[in-house]
Amino acid sequence: MTFTSLNFLFFFTIVVVLFNLIPQRVRVWFLLFASYFFYIDLMPVFAILLALVTGCTYLFTRIIANSKSAIGKHRVLVLGIIVIISPLIFFKFFSFVNLVITTLLFRCGLHVSLPTSSYILPVGISFYTFMAIGYLIDVYNEDVESESNIGIVALFLAFFPIILSGPIERAGNLIPQFRKLQQTTYSDLVAGAKMVLWGYFLKLCIADRLGLYVDLIFNNIHTYNGTTLLFASVLFPFQLYADLGGYSLIAIGVARCLGIIVVPNFKRPFFATSMSEFWRRWHMSLIKWLTNYIYTPLSFGLRRWKMSGIVTALILTFIISGIWHGAELTFFVWGLLQGIYLSIEVVTLKKRSEFKQKFCLNKNPWYILISCVWVFILFSFSQIFGRCGSIGDAFYVIGKILNVLGKIEWLKLMPSSLGLFSLTLLLIKDFLDEYYPNRFLLFENKNIIIRHLSYAFILILILTMGVFDSGQFIYFQF
Repeated sequence: MTFTSLNFLFFFTIVVVLFNLIPQRVRVWFLLFASYFFYIDLMPVFAILLALVTGCTYLFTRIIANSKSAIGKHRVLVLGIIVIISPLIFFKFFSFVNLVITTLLFRCGLHVSLPTSSYILPVGISFYTFMAIGYLIDVYNEDVESESNIGIVALFLAFFPIILSGPIERAGNLIPQFRKLQQTTYSDLVAGAKMVLWGYFLKLCIADRLGLYVDLIFNNIHTYNGTTLLFASVLFPFQLYADLGGYSLIAIGVARCLGIIVVPNFKRPFFATSMSEFWRRWHMSLIKWLTNYIYTPLSFGLRRWKMSGIVTALILTFIISGIWHGAELTFFVWGLLQGIYLSIEVVTLKKRSEFKQKFCLNKNPWYILISCVWVFILFSFSQIFGRCGSIGDAFYVIGKILNVLGKIEWLKLMPSSLGLFSLTLLLIKDFLDEYYPNRFLLFENKNIIIRHLSYAFILILILTMGVFDSGQFIYFQF
């Protein structure tokens, strides 16, 4: 049962109706039951692992909260992180580590056969593991109180709108809301429905339409010339944005229909004028998690190195981000590139600021346009590694783009042409929201006729142009 299925729409409607009919005291347990039902529908055995991680999280946070020894609390924290992250490491990295060790032994002349694992990655494990670790650290730092109700902790980790692909929430935001679940207001339902509608448009009319072309080209890279590969590389970031951005909006909207406010995940990233600004707009919940729990401790620990410490912390943080996305060398390189981009910006920050101030470039439209395009080029280049199945394939694509030009396969693009139209609508909307935030409103227009015509227009686009058989969201694999 995925967000784009009719089963989910039926399930979600029933949940909202029953949530508002039952007494407040049982709403936590009802949402917990609904969340596990949703998760079990994907793969029942995965729910056992989720329950085990939940139990460990609850146990370790309670021990930390009741410990009076600083050393003891720290030991419990370290042990808790190791226990909670172990399933993620096993399922995500066992085969990769096994291959590396086997290869090294083979090169040393030792032909050793190590046990292999054919287990599939439990859906959502990367997201609820990060949430569990964040909660554990927040309790240790006394940023939040340890929750005594295990049902609330379980709901925090299993909440069905966000368990599969985020946003990665913090306990300080969700747990207080779970403690006092109220009936959904009309404004919550309307706001949530708007986000869900726009999220479906992003996913079905843009991501899945563009995916018909992008997947065809990248799955047959040896068949196409450099120009075609370049065009597919340009479209892939938009596909990814619409896919994860669409999922996030649906998740946030579904939660809002239950009166629960989830943190935003995207904020018009392709209008960023620097890579640092881009990462404050793209997958914001993940970046905030990495900043709070990886980059900040690292940079503090390396503060004696001054600028070198900051650069090291940035590169290590984004390498970890790359490894989180996948246990392949391609994601390692992707993360390394992001770290290098940001490190260059940090090192040159002072000179760039002086240059922009000297020539009054901060509000110059041409400078802003060139900066946005440059950021997009850098991100698109890095995503070649994120999209290709191997380092060899990635360098092959880059080599073809640089050396083997030709005509774009327009016939192959035809099924995605409607996606380009929808993408244009998205970019126009993002442009207006970015530079004219209170003008040209559609969903939020005070005129009821314009509002309802906007709803109807998007719904018609979804029904006529949406791709309803494309499969799951891209980030389910992470």
